Amino acid sequence: MNRTPAVARRLVLSAPARRLVEAVVEAAAAGPEEVACAQVRAVGGHGKTALLRELSDALGAAGVPVRTPWQGGPEPDADAVLLVDDAHLLDPARLAALLERVRRGRPRLVLAYRPWPRPAALLELARALPRPVPPLTLTPFGPEQVRACLAAAWEATPAPEVAAFVAAQTGGVPAYVTRLGAALARAGGVRLEVPAAAVAAFTAELDELDPDVRRVLLAADAGLGLEIDLLAGLVGGEAEEALAATRATGLVGRDGQLVPIARLALAALTPAAERVAVWRRLTELQLDRRGPVLPLVRSLLAAGAGDLDRSGGAGIAAALHTAAEEAFDGEPALAAELFAAAAAAGRPAPVRQAQAAALAGDLDTALRLADQVMATPGSPERAEAALLAATVIAHRGQLARSAELYRWSDHGPSPAFAAIGLLGVGQPAEADAALRQSPADGPPTLLAGAAGLMARGVRASVSGPATGALSALVQAAALLESAGPGVALPDSPAALAALVALHCGELDIGESVLARAAAAGVGGALLARRHALLRAWLDLVRGDLAGAQARLAAASAGPDRPEARDLVFAAALGIGLARRRSDLAALHRAWPVACEALVRHPIDLFTLLPLGEFAIAAARLGQQRWLTTHLRDADQLLAGLGEPPLWAVPLHWSALHAAVIAEQPALAARQVTALTAHAGHTAYAAAAAAAAASWLEVLNGRVDPAAVESAARGLHEVGFRWDAARLAGQAAIRTTDRRAMTALLECARALQGRSPGRPAEAAARAAEAVLSDREREVARLVLDGLTYREIGDRLFIAAKTVEHHMARMRQRLGCATRADLLARLRVLTADEESP
Repeated sequence: MNRTPAVARRLVLSAPARRLVEAVVEAAAAGPEEVACAQVRAVGGHGKTALLRELSDALGAAGVPVRTPWQGGPEPDADAVLLVDDAHLLDPARLAALLERVRRGRPRLVLAYRPWPRPAALLELARALPRPVPPLTLTPFGPEQVRACLAAAWEATPAPEVAAFVAAQTGGVPAYVTRLGAALARAGGVRLEVPAAAVAAFTAELDELDPDVRRVLLAADAGLGLEIDLLAGLVGGEAEEALAATRATGLVGRDGQLVPIARLALAALTPAAERVAVWRRLTELQLDRRGPVLPLVRSLLAAGAGDLDRSGGAGIAAALHTAAEEAFDGEPALAAELFAAAAAAGRPAPVRQAQAAALAGDLDTALRLADQVMATPGSPERAEAALLAATVIAHRGQLARSAELYRWSDHGPSPAFAAIGLLGVGQPAEADAALRQSPADGPPTLLAGAAGLMARGVRASVSGPATGALSALVQAAALLESAGPGVALPDSPAALAALVALHCGELDIGESVLARAAAAGVGGALLARRHALLRAWLDLVRGDLAGAQARLAAASAGPDRPEARDLVFAAALGIGLARRRSDLAALHRAWPVACEALVRHPIDLFTLLPLGEFAIAAARLGQQRWLTTHLRDADQLLAGLGEPPLWAVPLHWSALHAAVIAEQPALAARQVTALTAHAGHTAYAAAAAAAAASWLEVLNGRVDPAAVESAARGLHEVGFRWDAARLAGQAAIRTTDRRAMTALLECARALQGRSPGRPAEAAARAAEAVLSDREREVARLVLDGLTYREIGDRLFIAAKTVEHHMARMRQRLGCATRADLLARLRVLTADEESP
């Protein structure tokens, strides 16, 4: 694309066009007595004139005289072939003259015309003209013709992406391909965008259009399609003719959509007032016929017809409101904007606007509008506003206040949502009372049914078997999948199901229900982040740290700051990733965010998992004071619910590790006792109890390899791979039995998802072979307890070099943590010292 475009004098002919040219030339060259006739039909820009030029050149090369009508007199030579372009524009007298020539037996004539207009005289002439070859209808270029056309114009082969761009923008219309290709070449082809020159080239073409055709084109630009009954209201009784004339311009494709480059030209070259006037009229027509108005309103907004709220009166207010309803499910942010504009135009709908704002994630606006409605005495929407305010407050972690508002609302699913909130803050009696409460109004909708299942599922998670809780919540999630993004929820049944699954070790069910909810867009933007964070948590406990990191990053992207509940989970994920990677610096960086999350969000049943991560991190950083109140509140919450095993087990498991890190053996023993008491509730509870007992033995210096491996594999079977690998790895580090150490270390690697490979001794020899003498020397000194600076002083190297050696050894040996590396190095040095 670095060549200056040449003037393309030759058309890139399709096979049918080439056959037509050859047939006419062959017949004309055979003598004047031979019939040399053809008809070429095409809409504007499809190459009629260029084809006639090609035919004229071919006839001239064959020695056949070529004329256009009335060139050199009214009666061309008998043996000349007449080439008639734009025959649809000829007046009746000239068409009659051509018809008379054909009837006198001198049919050496090629007609080229558009499908509209269709004068009766032209139709008569076309029927009378002999047809030695079938009439040819020119069609848009295909990809190969676009490439050939560009290559002919540039005298160079276009890059594939350039040809694809030109084809997409022009719809393959030959004139537009040539026009855009030339403009791109002149612009140097640096960027794949339509140059201003290519758009400006449409000026004369658009200026010459009939006003009704311009209106039809503007209607097509609005995205409504070209419907006759709608166009009739726009252009009057001549709608069919106007539509046919519009199609004949070539500016619209067969699907009734504007060719992309023509759309750009129409937007750039049509006065804004003309566009707005047409779209306003279409809006009125659509409202009258109860048709969709969102495409029109979107066009009006894009055209800068700002101040719609003040200049359009009742009609535009109705259009804005209708468009907002149409946008509600798929584009809640746009819906909220349109509801606001409709309110300014005199048609307020504060609750719907608040709902749209909530679904778009704008909770401040949603809460403000809902509160205004609730504060308006006599408003018929107070109950619905209270329901929405309760939903918003739930996302901000205030479950008690949310439940209070739900109970006051007594509207639709309010009682069920109130019960969920009350269970979340440890008030089962009040939750049961709310479940017995019937809403004051409303039918048993899909949402009400799903909310009831959600409440029953959470109630079962507190007092019944985990399977019953999961079943109810998964059923609720399935019910709401069809509702998609258009329902504001305090929490999704999929999220609650995933939490229950995480607490009872059914991780595959949690992953499946979250994936389905995310695909269906349940809860819209309001719940999209929550679903992503919970999927990241599933990756975290499975030991897929890269996956968890990626999901956390995706959930944290964007300008909007997470609400309190999402912030808690995001902060805990950051803490959990840093801890599992033994990255103390990252743990320190993540801690302030965790502190903020703790301050902003009170403890409830559904944030016990993050609380456990915070507790372990606090012990690691010596910041237990931050957790004192929250852990006490969690204990009181669980006590108020009767110490439900499903919710209590993960918190006891985390408290055990916090006690281990803080070197509080008595507290660790109490957590083991609590876990043992709940061991019969779920498979995860049993695995956690066995692992906790094994941990306590390991910490006391009593490592039973068989018991440790059994406990670790139990954790692995319920999906908690990282915890399983860590138990085996820590036991390996603490045992003095080299054979047990090797076996447990290989067990840890296998449970972490790595292939165990060859026997440990062979693996150790292979690892030793890839370590340099200096690296083995550094390894021995590290195991002797020397610091990097002390090792550097002894070996006469920099401490930073020692650190570099350790990093390389960790990479070569495939160790995930420093503890894992030290264990492997201990095996290596033990092998060296053995006889």
